[in-house]
This record gives sequence, C-alpha cells and structure tokens, in this order.
Amino acid sequence: MAGRHTMRAVQLSETGGPEVLRLVELPLPEPGPGQVRVKAAAIGAGGPDVLIRNGTYKWMPPLPAVPGNEMAGTVDAVGAGVTRLSVGDRVLMSARELAQRGGCYAEHICVDEQAPFVLPHALSFEDAVSLGNFQLAIALLASNGNLPARTILVPGAAGGVATALAQVARARGLRVIGTASSDEKRAFALENGASEVIDGDPVTLPARVMALTDGRGADLAFDHVGGALFIACLRSLAPFGMAVSYNILSGPPASDVFDELRKLLGRSLAIRTFSIHTVDSDVAHRRGLMEEAIALMAAGKVRAPRATRMPLVEARHAHELLDSGGSLGKLVLIP
Repeated sequence: MAGRHTMRAVQLSETGGPEVLRLVELPLPEPGPGQVRVKAAAIGAGGPDVLIRNGTYKWMPPLPAVPGNEMAGTVDAVGAGVTRLSVGDRVLMSARELAQRGGCYAEHICVDEQAPFVLPHALSFEDAVSLGNFQLAIALLASNGNLPARTILVPGAAGGVATALAQVARARGLRVIGTASSDEKRAFALENGASEVIDGDPVTLPARVMALTDGRGADLAFDHVGGALFIACLRSLAPFGMAVSYNILSGPPASDVFDELRKLLGRSLAIRTFSIHTVDSDVAHRRGLMEEAIALMAAGKVRAPRATRMPLVEARHAHELLDSGGSLGKLVLIP
C-alpha cells in the first residue's frame, strides 16, 4: 500500500496503446492556499482518457501526464483560507473545472476550492462519476435553443453519452428512438431510457424512423459517428428538425451535406456541431449544467448506468476494454 507521504497514480510518459499506462508512486500532494485535497473513492474511465493516452486529444496535458477526467470522493485536507469546503465533504471532481484536462487516475488530487461539486448523500460515489455524461446530455438537448421537440433519434443508444441523453429526454417527456447493433446492446438501451430501439443500418434508418413517427420524423438527431450515418440522420428529421454532430468517429459525412439539405428543402432542416468545450470559459453555464445533472440524479429522475468496477491498478485492462468497445455501462476504477 502507498505510504503516508506518497500515493499511487496511473501515468503515461509517452502516448500510445494501453501499455503506456504505468502505475507509479508520486508524492502525496499538499493543498496550497485556497486549495482542497480530494481522496478518491471512485474514478471514471472513458473516451477522453483514451484520447489523452493516444495523444490525439485537442486539450492534451503535458507529459508525463496522469489521465482521468472524473473522480468522486471525500475532502481529506484543506489549505489556508479555505471557506467553501471542509474535511469530510463528499464531492465530485470534473477535469472540466481544471486549467488542464486529466489528473484523476490517482488516489488524491489537489484543486482550487471552487472546483469540486458537492454531492448529496443520495448519490453514491460510483454513480457520481457518470454525471459528466448527464451534464453533456443536458447541454446537447439545449442545442436547438430548447425549441419544442417530441421525438429524438439517438444512434448507438447503448453508449455512455447516448444513455444519458435518452434518460434526460425521457425525464422531460420526450420519445427516444435509439439504434443498437446487438440484442445485448438493445436490452441495455431500453433499460437506460430508450422508448424503442431499431436497427441502425444507415440505408434503412430514415424509413424506419418515418414508420415509427407516422411519417413525421424526429425533431432532433444526435450523431457521434459521421459517415453515412450523419446523412441518414438528416433524412430522418421532421420539419424544422436539427441534426447535432458531437463526434465523427467514422469520419466526415459521406456525401455533400449542403446538397442533402437542398434536396430536403421542404423540411427547413438545421445542423449543429457540438462540443462541451464551448462552455470552457463560461463558468456559470458549465457549472449550472452539472448542478442540474446532480439534482436530476439525486431526485431519481435519471440514474447512472450500471458500473463495471475495476481496481485502479488495472487501468491498462480498463483501456483495453475501452479500445475494444467491449463493455456496456460505465467503467469505474476503485483506488
């Protein structure tokens, strides 16, 4: 076990595959003036951590880096002049509140006292590390300016952001049409907020959505794949609908988007690209989104997807699972 003056952390000195992640002993950080130290109880592992590890993240911390963008635990030390938090407070730490991303694959982290979110007792630490996806979901759902919507289309409905989207939308009374590629993923999507789940083949997707909506289509479609799927999402939209592109895992749209919009001119469609980094400099907005997510989960209106727990020392294996897409729900590392 780590001694009193050191802590265990997972660090990378060069970028690459899961093998670059190394368990190291680092000095136990001491909080400076206005800082608190958080002792980790649960650490979230997800997509941005993989991007840090392989060196493709646009908001890359300098090497050697400790990855990890979410941690829940307890304040165990406070620096001089701290008034907002006290030792023993239950908190969530999101790297969206830090000057640089990462830092959470560690037994402790020192942060400015304004950075952590206080957690209600109703929320477990393991559930809390999924809140970043719900924060993102609330922002995504507002990307049409909160115009009235009845139905949303969520491809890949078993994913982390997708299940959060489905749950927040359902809590607001929206119908959620999801897609899934296997029976296991279909069941998971239905368990996590999707109203119905259909086959996601881009060729047949628009017809399936139209059949389910009496020919009207979906008001919002949220695409993280790009390629042919983005075009299929456009074709699945209702009049005045919007397609939101929040990633392009398969590359840019498969055909000319403006040409496609002109073909569908009678529907007056819109497109938005989306990144949570847009609110990086808007502290009140960003923190408000997270506070709303915390309140929703504490009230039982949304719930964290089931977690796969692994020891922090197995971070490399967790990244193998993230790379292979071989896990449903949230991967949670336990220090």
